Parts: sequence; C-alpha cells; structure tokens
Amino acid sequence: MPNTTDALLNAFDSALRTLFVAPRATRDCPTLPETTSDTALDQQERQLSGALMRVNHVGEVCAQALYSAQALAARWPGRAGQRPNEALAQQLEAAGREETDHLAWTQTRLEELGARPSLLNPLWYAGAFGLGLIAGRMGPGVSLGFVVETERQVEAHLADHMDRLPAKDLASRAVVAQMKDDEARHAREAQQAGAVELPVPAKGLMQAAAKVMTTVAHRI
Repeated sequence: MPNTTDALLNAFDSALRTLFVAPRATRDCPTLPETTSDTALDQQERQLSGALMRVNHVGEVCAQALYSAQALAARWPGRAGQRPNEALAQQLEAAGREETDHLAWTQTRLEELGARPSLLNPLWYAGAFGLGLIAGRMGPGVSLGFVVETERQVEAHLADHMDRLPAKDLASRAVVAQMKDDEARHAREAQQAGAVELPVPAKGLMQAAAKVMTTVAHRI
C-alpha cells in the first residue's frame, strides 16, 4: 500500500504528465481510416469542430485532476482514525487510466483539425484537483457520488456535442461517441460501488462551474 509521501508524489507526477507530456492511449482511437480525412470540412466547420474538441480536451484534463485528487484523498488517513481506502483509490485510478485514452484521442484530434488546446489548462487542472480533493475527503460515498454526478454531466455535455459537431466530421463524432459510452460506464461502476446521491445545491454548483469552463475553453 502506498504511503502518504508516495501518494503525494504520484499526484504530482500525474499533474506534470497531464499538462506537459503528450498522453499515450492504451486503446486505439475509435476513428476508422475512412473518417480521418478533413478535406470535406470547410473552414467554418473546422473551426467549430476544433472549438468543441478543445472543450472536450479540457474536460479530460479536469478528469485527470479529479481522479488523481480523489485517489490521493482515499489514501490519506482520515479523521477519527479512519483508515486509507486502497480499494477505492485503485478503482479511481483505473477510471483515470481510461480517461487518459480520452485525453490522447482529443489531443490528436485537435492536432488533426489544426486547433490548439486551451491556454488555461493549468488553471483548469488546479481547480478540478481542489474540487476532487474536497470530495474525496468527505468519505467514500460522497467521493463516488461526485464521480457519478460528474460523469452524468459529462455524458450530457458529450451528447450535446454530438448534436453540434458537423455531420461530415465523422472522426470527431466517433471519438465523442466512445467517450460518452465510457463516461456512462464509469458512472454505473461508481454507483454500484456505493455512491451516495449528492444534494441538489452541490449538483447546481457543479453545473455552474462546468458552464464557466466550457464557455471560456470554447475560445481560450
């Protein structure tokens, strides 16, 4: 079982890799060879796809921060002698590894579209890490409930992007569709592991924070 120092170093390493190292996917990008050409997209469509995929890339940067922070919190000794929860930490890290695939896929798609990642990624990461740490320190049920609500909101956000992406952008649509399926599964797994329902005000605050992030990341 990792000690506290190891857990802190792992969290720091995850931040550096997310922000400064090109991510590597463990699964093939869900983009068929015949969908990778962007010659059918006009300039306006390419710009729209680039902006939407930049938002999705920011979401995956935040996912890395959230899962890393919650895994750190699960390994941190709690109040009143509460023991570290290594099983929960490993479940969160497993989900985070799948989110690394999403991070790699969205970054590759940005490059194909000639678009750039958000200039504010360090800020997004820091904010998400703080939220994840707070949720994680509130206990396993709340931490898992935070995962459920986050993934539900992300799934809805990706469904909206499926409606907004140009019909001809089959490559981006394939990536977003696979991400949406994975997010729904992560929510189900967290629910089955003992998530508690978050209060309505907490859900509202999460939606408001996500709205700010997606609006700003669409342009910056």
